[in-house]
Amino acid sequence: MASFEALLFDLDGTLLDTAKDLVQSGHAVREAMALAPLSDARVLSFVGKGAERFVHRLLTDDLDGDAKPDVHAQGMNCFDSVYEQYNGCWAKPFEGVIEGLERLHVAKVPMAVVTNKAQSFTEALLERSNLNQYFRFAIGGDAIAHKKPHPQPLLEAARRLGVSATSVWMLGDSANDAQAARAAGMRVYLLPYGYREGVALEHIPCDGIVQSIDAFAQWTLQSSYRSKTPHGVGGAGINPALGSDA
Repeated sequence: MASFEALLFDLDGTLLDTAKDLVQSGHAVREAMALAPLSDARVLSFVGKGAERFVHRLLTDDLDGDAKPDVHAQGMNCFDSVYEQYNGCWAKPFEGVIEGLERLHVAKVPMAVVTNKAQSFTEALLERSNLNQYFRFAIGGDAIAHKKPHPQPLLEAARRLGVSATSVWMLGDSANDAQAARAAGMRVYLLPYGYREGVALEHIPCDGIVQSIDAFAQWTLQSSYRSKTPHGVGGAGINPALGSDA
């Protein structure tokens, strides 16, 4: 039976709706680079693998595209300048985030953020949204050698929290989160909203679908996060994934 000692959270698309911040930044980069405008939905589909890949996609209009090095460097400079202004301007917590984090915080559950967003932007956004009070620390996409979906940032977070990776659960919204958690030996739960690079939620292997952070908090605290969790995790907005032993 599974139990956990700490929780990790993705940031964009999991805790905060940052779509407009990112989309407006993307439009500004395309305009500055004299490229034709794209739809909001297209720009948002580029989000997920960190700023470097986001800019490659913006410049090439291709999820797998790579811009020429000098063009990409120019695009990155433009993005950094624009996003420093837009980071957090329109961001807001998804429904149930504050309530859920407050429940977990009061229960003294150790929590951290692991994101592919650059460290400086991550810390600024957490402070601006006042979510930093809930987390021990955050690991950004440029803080260590590898980003999600590599397991390294999740393993580093477990190390800093002083717990084994297998006793940590991850909450996210995308395949990046699920793949990183599985590779790190962690259970992973996904939110039905967020930014998934065009991949359907039902096509991402995970341990369950969480309707909200608050629903997840109520379920875990009812079952006592330091003790074993029960079979059948429905009822509080948690839907076990196919093949999950939750």
